[in-house]
Amino acid sequence: MARVRYVGPEPVTVPELGGREVQPDEIVEVPDDRFEGYVCQPLNWEGIEEPKDEKPSAKKSTPAVKAAPSSKEG
Repeated sequence: MARVRYVGPEPVTVPELGGREVQPDEIVEVPDDRFEGYVCQPLNWEGIEEPKDEKPSAKKSTPAVKAAPSSKEG
């Protein structure tokens, strides 16, 4: 799970976190796939710990794309 800090001025209730009330300057864990939904609101949330890449082999198994050789017509 990723972690974010609430930087807003007043406590808020976050339905996505089970209706939990989050206090100013409190750090909370959020689902990895929702991290961007929080940090895209910089007036309210600050990223503390980004999601971890749980599938490193997925990147390695993807073949590199090679550009086709260009042919010169003369």
